[in-house]
Amino acid sequence: MGKLEGKIAVITGGSSGIGLATAQQFVAEGAYVFITGRRQSELDAAAADIGSNVTAVQGDVANLADLDRLYETVKRQKGRIDVLFANAGVSTPRAPLGEIREQDFDTIFNINVKALLFTVQKALPLFTGGGSILLNASVVGSKGLPTTSVIAPAKPPSVPSPALGPWT
Repeated sequence: MGKLEGKIAVITGGSSGIGLATAQQFVAEGAYVFITGRRQSELDAAAADIGSNVTAVQGDVANLADLDRLYETVKRQKGRIDVLFANAGVSTPRAPLGEIREQDFDTIFNINVKALLFTVQKALPLFTGGGSILLNASVVGSKGLPTTSVIAPAKPPSVPSPALGPWT
């Protein structure tokens, strides 16, 4: 029996990289996993790679209707969430401070900030009696690289935080 036996997990950005590796590990530990990502072909390949105990839901986390559809799918199929891994994020486009365009700012903040907040907020009603919410961060926020001045504040490094208390 694995550490996540019988748990229901949602992983955004689950079609590649850290998200896919996490989904694979969660399934290996006994969880049923919902993964989401923007590109259907990558999601299909990820779901095939994971094999079983996975549902792939195509969507863009920056699109609130897509988040609603994701959580409706979770609710319909499993009824709850035990683990949320808010992993989706972007680190491009990269540009020096003097060359950042408004569309660059909007892309990065819509996915790394707005989407993160609403990914968590919209999941809260599906948590029953506790659970875990994991937020993927980045070292970019602590590096001071010349082409990451917009990315750094949008995906700061993780820091431990006190318990959030009951959600209302």
